[in-house]
Amino acid sequence: MTAETITDLAAFTETWQEWHRAQEARLAAPHGFLAITGLHWLDDRPQRFPDAPGAWHTGPEGVVVTLDEGEELVVDGTTVTGEHRFGVLPERGGVEAVWRDAVIEVAKRGGHDIVRPRHPDAPLRTSFKGTPAYAPDPRWAVTGRYVPFDTPRPTTVGAAVEGLEHVYEAPGRVEFELDGRPLSLTAFPGSGAGRLMVLFTDATSGVTTYAANRSLALDPPAADGTIVLDFNRATNLPCAYTDLATCPLPPAENRLPVAIEAGQKIPRERGGS
Repeated sequence: MTAETITDLAAFTETWQEWHRAQEARLAAPHGFLAITGLHWLDDRPQRFPDAPGAWHTGPEGVVVTLDEGEELVVDGTTVTGEHRFGVLPERGGVEAVWRDAVIEVAKRGGHDIVRPRHPDAPLRTSFKGTPAYAPDPRWAVTGRYVPFDTPRPTTVGAAVEGLEHVYEAPGRVEFELDGRPLSLTAFPGSGAGRLMVLFTDATSGVTTYAANRSLALDPPAADGTIVLDFNRATNLPCAYTDLATCPLPPAENRLPVAIEAGQKIPRERGGS
C-alpha cells in the first residue's frame, strides 16, 4: 500500500465517520425516532392516549384533536386550545405539534392517520449507545448507471407493521456490478430534488445486518446516468430500533443474492454487537 493510498483511505474513513456521527445524532435527537413512546392509530372514535394531550379522531376531513381545559398544543408556532383541525394529511406527510418538552407527530402512513408522540426522556433514547457498523471500505463504493423508466411505476411494498402497505412511484432502476456480478435495484424518490433512495436486503440480512430492510440514499445521477452507490452508507430504518415504526420493506427484486458487508449493522437494541 503506497503512502498516497494510505492518505486516500484515511480521508475516506474520516468522511464516513463524519457522516456516521451525523446519522446517529439525527436518530438520537431529543425528538428523533428513539424518542417515540407510542404508535396510535386513529379512527372516527375520539381516543385519549397516555403520552399526548386531548382526544383524537379522524374522518373524511382529516385529523381532529379536542383539548381539555388547561391543555394546549403549539402548531406551526401558534398556541391552540379547544378543538383543532389538522386537516387531511398527505401520504408520508405530517405535522409536529409541541406539547411541553415533547413533540406530537400527526402523520399519515399507508393510508392511515396516526399519532406518534416523541418524548426526550423515552428509555430507548436515554439508553442509546450508538449503532454498530462495518469499518468503511472503498471497495463498497461502486459506480453504476441509472436507467429511468418511460413513466414512473407505482410500486406497492409491505411494511414493518403487518397488514400495512406503502406505495411509491418508482422513477427507474440502478444497475451496477459487485465482484463482476451484474445487479440492479429499483429506486424510489429520495429526499431532495433529483435524489434517489433504494431499499434492499442482501445475504447479510438477519445475520449481521437488520433482517427486514436496509436503506441507501443516492445523490442525483449525472447527465449520462452515472451514479455512485456507497454501501458504506447503508443505514437502518427506524423499525430496526423500535416496534413503533411503519417502515417500508424492499420490493422483491431488491433482495440481492450477495453479501454486502458494509454499512450499519443490527442495532444493540435488537441484539446486535
